[in-house]
Amino acid sequence: MATFLYRLGRWAFLRRRLVTLLWVALLATAGVLAAKAPAAPDDGFAMPGTEAQKAFDLMEERFPGAKADGASARLVFVAPSGQKITATANQQAVERTVAELAHGEQVTGAVSPFQAGAVSEDGSTAYATVGYDAKPGALSTAATDALEQAAQHGRDAGLTVEIGGSALLPKSEMGGSSEAIGMALSALVLLITFGSLAAAGLPLLTAVVGVGLGIAAITALGSTLGLSSTTSTLAMMLGLAVGIDYAVFIVSRYRAELAEGHEPREAAARAAGTAGSAVVFAGLTVVIALAGLSVVGIPVLAKMGMAAAGTVVIAVLVALTLVPALLGFLGRRVLPRRIRNGGTVRQRANGGARWARFVLRRPVAVLVGGVLGLGILAAPALDLRLGLPGDESKPTSTTQRRAYDLLSDGFGPGFNGPLSVLVDVKGVADPKAAADRVAKTVSGLPGVVSVTPAMFNRTGDTAVLTAVPSTGPAAAETKDLVHAIRGKAADLKTATGATVLVSGATAMNIDVSQKLTDALVPYLVVVVGLAVVLLLVVFRSVLVPLKAALGFLLSVAAALGAVVAVFQWGWLAGLIGVDQTGPVMSMMPIFMVGVVFGLAMDYEVFLVTRIREAYVHGEEPGEAVVTGFRHNARVVTAAAFIMISVFAGFIGMNEPMIKMMGLGLAAAVAFDAFVVRMAIVPAALALLGHRAWWLPRSLDRILPDIDVEGARLQTPAPRPEPVRHSVGV
Repeated sequence: MATFLYRLGRWAFLRRRLVTLLWVALLATAGVLAAKAPAAPDDGFAMPGTEAQKAFDLMEERFPGAKADGASARLVFVAPSGQKITATANQQAVERTVAELAHGEQVTGAVSPFQAGAVSEDGSTAYATVGYDAKPGALSTAATDALEQAAQHGRDAGLTVEIGGSALLPKSEMGGSSEAIGMALSALVLLITFGSLAAAGLPLLTAVVGVGLGIAAITALGSTLGLSSTTSTLAMMLGLAVGIDYAVFIVSRYRAELAEGHEPREAAARAAGTAGSAVVFAGLTVVIALAGLSVVGIPVLAKMGMAAAGTVVIAVLVALTLVPALLGFLGRRVLPRRIRNGGTVRQRANGGARWARFVLRRPVAVLVGGVLGLGILAAPALDLRLGLPGDESKPTSTTQRRAYDLLSDGFGPGFNGPLSVLVDVKGVADPKAAADRVAKTVSGLPGVVSVTPAMFNRTGDTAVLTAVPSTGPAAAETKDLVHAIRGKAADLKTATGATVLVSGATAMNIDVSQKLTDALVPYLVVVVGLAVVLLLVVFRSVLVPLKAALGFLLSVAAALGAVVAVFQWGWLAGLIGVDQTGPVMSMMPIFMVGVVFGLAMDYEVFLVTRIREAYVHGEEPGEAVVTGFRHNARVVTAAAFIMISVFAGFIGMNEPMIKMMGLGLAAAVAFDAFVVRMAIVPAALALLGHRAWWLPRSLDRILPDIDVEGARLQTPAPRPEPVRHSVGV
């Protein structure tokens, strides 16, 4: 491995103009294809295998044209204070607004609330439901504009009008100011770390090239592979982070090789052979973790994982080829000016070495303190409640959130989370009696406020009831009610012959949470198992990979604890703009496991490979730890700050899901880099000593020798300068 990458880096350095031109051509071609590509279809949020999804599919089949998964909007009308919405002038204003929408583009139906009986008991509030023949996110601009204009006309008549439902989705925030702040902070960290504008700018440039190519490729292939616009969110987030980090490690090693006296060409080749090997295996762990999201069984999540994995592969290729090529243009300009002008830095222990010696003197205290500290931070995760945040989690500045609150005030909290009960009476002797029996059973359950009369399809073989719970869609009591209705299905089947399925957005959220919870352990086994095997090959040790996996679990648990404390308990919520607390997004645990595991293994590979490199070259275990930290602690710290800056930039988004992802990933990187890898790892290695690198002879014979440490590259090279410089990397 090291020899091959050495040759690749040398070739890229020598053919730097050709390599740079090829990457620019690839980026330009992908950009043109993306610009000309048709818009990707919205793939919805399918959950194969769940009862809610089966009900949606049956609805599509039995109610053709009903668009069970089509977008919908709820126009909520509130009369001025002291008036009734049923007053003549107010009623006319409502009916004009609804009539304006009834024949609009993509509208399948819009019924006046006075015909549908959608008026609150106190007469102050009414709502009209507008159905569309397109999925959420696929509505035309004309359709959404008409919806907003109609609402404004109602406001002009003196009414309070807000819009809820799925018709108005938040605009994409890609490329916003938050990401720009993250990039600016990354540039500052790199400048402080390297002390050179050239060295600081190179990783940012190559990361932008890699992310640009990845996002353009996703856009170009969107319609062919069914990749929606949301697919690229994770790819951009991870592509920036790992793209910068991988380039940083190769540039750092290149500077170290220059300081050892090697010519730029040889230094670039050696950097590609040593740090490049670590980049390859770090990238592989990230790809394994992201590709493993496919085992969860959620198509949207699988596509996001595969798209992000492809972007990470591009980042690895950029680091191995474009970075050495650009180093060929920069030469020694990546060194601080005083080093380029012939200055020297005295050989002395830097901060990384001093920290390592501190840990070696107190390994038990550091290990116990780190584990206990992360355990305390993880404690809130014991109260983790999962769900899919809806309009209730949006900022109060949005019309969706205001509509949600108005409906809760006028009709009760459960009105925002109605349950659709689908009754399949195909082959039943008396379909109406069966549907009435189901309605009576459901209405008699605790927690049910009302049940609408059964609505049959044209063929009379399927009926739909709507049950309104007494509690909100995110409440635990609503989840219990869904399970209670489903628990009665078998008895109803026996008594009437009808098949009863519970669906709707609330039931779908409950099924999503359950499916993700059930998939978490198998996913952990597959991903962590494969990565441990990979690390076994890299480190040729049994205990080091196991230690790496256990440390990762600690950091993820602590990060989930932070997410629960902020988004569920409300600690410091106002500081980051969280307007409403509630359950944690269902995908968050498994998403964090996938993403953070790959990133955690990045730091493990980068840091521990240098420790092992010193160990296999004859140093004692303790001194090998000091050597590894002296060379790589500073750059690992910089890489962690960069990732934290990139992820923290997403906390500024308005979308709660993206905000939660940003906080969770930033916290996980901080805990893993600074507590697990920089404290727990050296403490554990100090306590294990030589046993840390133990490998059974039977495994030693089976495992391939891939030479990650670059032992075959250790032959002396001609040095034009006899002076050894240290640049503190």
